[in-house]
Amino acid sequence: MTSAAPSFALLPGAAASPVILHVPHSAREIPAEVRAGIVLDDGALERELDHITDAHTARIAEKAARRAGTAPWLFVNRLSRLVVDPERFPDEREEMGAVGMGAVYTRTTHGGELRPRQTDPEPLVARYFRPYARAMTDAVAERLAAVGRAVVVDVHSYPTEPLPYELHGEGPRPPVCLGTDAFHTPPELLAAARAAFGEVADVGLDSPFSGTYVPLAHYGKDPRVSALMVEIRRDTYMSEPGGPAGPGLDRLATALAVLVDAVTG
Repeated sequence: MTSAAPSFALLPGAAASPVILHVPHSAREIPAEVRAGIVLDDGALERELDHITDAHTARIAEKAARRAGTAPWLFVNRLSRLVVDPERFPDEREEMGAVGMGAVYTRTTHGGELRPRQTDPEPLVARYFRPYARAMTDAVAERLAAVGRAVVVDVHSYPTEPLPYELHGEGPRPPVCLGTDAFHTPPELLAAARAAFGEVADVGLDSPFSGTYVPLAHYGKDPRVSALMVEIRRDTYMSEPGGPAGPGLDRLATALAVLVDAVTG
């Protein structure tokens, strides 16, 4: 764990590609000054990272980008979501705040203390959350300016068995869950994803996780920005909770490449 780790990276794709593969939860890095505010000992923190990290999803996205006929852009979080979670609302709109897992987490996946409950989130939001949000907003704006549209594909994973923090963990847990938004997920994007991933796994919709990431500057306003969340059940490609990847990773990367090509046009 080091304070030298970059916060995020935008990896260029083809100039003509509208697609941004967004990988927000794949990293485990925690800067030293952030680690100082976490109350878990080192062993407990490593176990929490095993549970909360979408392990190997950056590898899936990177392999897909190399295999796609037209390379997509990649926006990858280089720090753990235990620093900040860039996909949460930073205010009272965030439902996960009810379990201490808003933009800055104070509770663990199992309901234990991660940070003191009275922790002020603002320093972390200012240092990490807002710059990330601005950079992602700019990345989408650049695709709009370049090709007239942007397609954000959010790449995640989730555990085979529900964790206590999940607010909607009682529903189906298919090998691949597609999260949608009524405004930003058009039928043709959803159909392309069903076709691509249906070649390698059973595909479900909006369970156990729903919605998808769109920068707030565009959210609910700009139909040129389409978006889809891809949630991959971890037993399909890795040893849980935080173990190595297996052969399933390659198949899923190929499916994601097929989706990228289908929506690039």
